Amino acid sequence: MFFISPVLLVFSLFAHCWKTDGMLITLSLLILGLMLLVYASDRLVYGASVFAQSLKIPPAVIGILIVGTGTSLPELFISTDAAVHNLPDIAIGTAIGSTLTNLLLIAGIGAMIYPMSIQSAVLKKELPLMIIVIMLVGIIVSSGELRLREGTLLFFIGFASIFLMIKTMHKTLTQERHVLPLETLTRFELQTNPRNSVALFWVVIALLIIPVATQMILDNVFILMQQYHFSGFFVGLTLLSIGTSLPELATTIVAALRRENELALGNIIGANIFNLTFVLGMPALLSPSTFNINTFYFSFAVLGVASLLFSLFSLGRKQRLNRGKGIFLLVCFIIYITVLCVAHSLLT
Repeated sequence: MFFISPVLLVFSLFAHCWKTDGMLITLSLLILGLMLLVYASDRLVYGASVFAQSLKIPPAVIGILIVGTGTSLPELFISTDAAVHNLPDIAIGTAIGSTLTNLLLIAGIGAMIYPMSIQSAVLKKELPLMIIVIMLVGIIVSSGELRLREGTLLFFIGFASIFLMIKTMHKTLTQERHVLPLETLTRFELQTNPRNSVALFWVVIALLIIPVATQMILDNVFILMQQYHFSGFFVGLTLLSIGTSLPELATTIVAALRRENELALGNIIGANIFNLTFVLGMPALLSPSTFNINTFYFSFAVLGVASLLFSLFSLGRKQRLNRGKGIFLLVCFIIYITVLCVAHSLLT
């Protein structure tokens, strides 16, 4: 009885909002869908990591393949579902927007909490890899088309990047030193050695929630696009990219509070490589199409500048990403979002 009353209260408030302002309830359901998707992705990564440990898979491989890419699962699910429903602009906008959000918003917040710099040999090799991936992706999709050829190339680059990262990590770090990176799950959870039955429970729950959450997100995005004349590319670059970047934000904040700056930066680098290859390549494989090349050029030009700033600010002790540079990145993100909103309102 004590549980039902608050639930009824929430539903009555939603009903009242629907009568007074349809956009409020649409945004509320969109945010709820994003929260469910982020939570389900976290539990899926947790369950997969437990199973991988029980199979004696090397921790470095678990760290990159499962945990390291886990923070980008919301983007991948959105991209896949959008492509299946023939909405490639949403998928493309989410991939590009999430990468920009990582480099400007999330890196800026992390630097404001605690100054960060790249010192380890692993990240010093992964950072140039990220820059190379950005350049290759820009060349591949510069024609304004995302078809089977482009998707195949993007996936090839993604798998090649993962292979290089695993190879680099094995050469540089011992398994005793690099147990598991603190990504969307905590070290405590994995140190307790949970049973496979618990992991299976969370995997099943996650797989049940994910399709419901993604459908909820796309349904409400479609309402926004119809009622308020938002383009799919714009929604992906703004609302969805920020919402799906919540795992990266949470990981970076926790890592910064624990002074684990290498982990915070590594999380951003790994997520960006995953977004620009697998997340961007998914609509090319499932729903080949063309897209708005002008909006893409603008966003990708900002992405190129942001990646260079992030690289210069992060390398070396003297060029570390301190609070002042973090504020600068945040200001750049605000300016970018403002320009997008103004441009979109003028065009529509």
